[in-house]
Amino acid sequence: MSAPVLFCSSVVWSKYAAQIRAASPGIQVVTFRTGDRVSDEDASRITIAFSSDDLYPDGLPAFFKVCLDSPSLQWIQVFNAGIDHPVFAMMRSKGLRLTTGSGTSAIPIAQHVVMCLLALARDLPGSIVDQQRREWRPRQIGDVEERVVGVLGMGPIGAEAARLAGHLGMRAIGMRRIVSGYEPCETWTFDRLDELLGVVDDLVLALPLTAETRQLIGARELALLRPGARLVNVGRGDLIDESAMIAALQSGQLGGAGLDVFATEPLPTDNPLWNLPNVIITPHTSGDSPLATRRVNELFIDNLRRWHGGEPLLHEVG
Repeated sequence: MSAPVLFCSSVVWSKYAAQIRAASPGIQVVTFRTGDRVSDEDASRITIAFSSDDLYPDGLPAFFKVCLDSPSLQWIQVFNAGIDHPVFAMMRSKGLRLTTGSGTSAIPIAQHVVMCLLALARDLPGSIVDQQRREWRPRQIGDVEERVVGVLGMGPIGAEAARLAGHLGMRAIGMRRIVSGYEPCETWTFDRLDELLGVVDDLVLALPLTAETRQLIGARELALLRPGARLVNVGRGDLIDESAMIAALQSGQLGGAGLDVFATEPLPTDNPLWNLPNVIITPHTSGDSPLATRRVNELFIDNLRRWHGGEPLLHEVG
């Protein structure tokens, strides 16, 4: 059996070459930097690929094109958890094994959720505006303690967000297709979505985008929320009808929103969300952190060791 040939970023190789060689002795490598052109000869040799987060976003299209054009590629590890982008369907249609970084960014994303809940409750956006204007404007602000937060999606992100919310004195109610009994909070199934919307003060979307979850939250669902309820979305922009959400924010039916994901990214400059004072916008960066990067790189090395030894791979898409 010939030695595997790894296709990875030059950043990953420079930091983890020794661990990669230890996990798969004899491995060869084709490195990539954003803007590089990979020769046809090198592309033809690649058998394993690792799309790391240092390539996001500008380097990924070219990196994935090399992967899709490589005739010898067998397995690709990606840093992200979500695989709703069409490129992943193309990979699977070619028979490639695909493993994800599921769970590696759960902690920073869950912390981002809590940050948004606290910032909206304490009107941090308003305080920042006051600071920029040099205005001393004492006013009543709110609590998160004793609020009910509904968490749609009880994967690693949602479960961690619910756990942290409990430590703030919030009552978390999770929601997923099938309740396992191991969730960190009371958890309901999706047939009770309308009931959940009627009792929560805050709604967190931590779901993958699928045919079933696309536009899950629309005008009807937003109207079921308590007036002034707040929304945090760290899943995908298309989980919610964005126009309906904007209307609910403008009317006050939604009291605020913390949004890290959008239907169109980058968020167009003329989108009304930019100008709403009760909205926190971040550019799809809730999972970015040095520790998350380290975890996903270590996951790849562990999977590489498993690949070399013929063992099952972690977080393989079935």
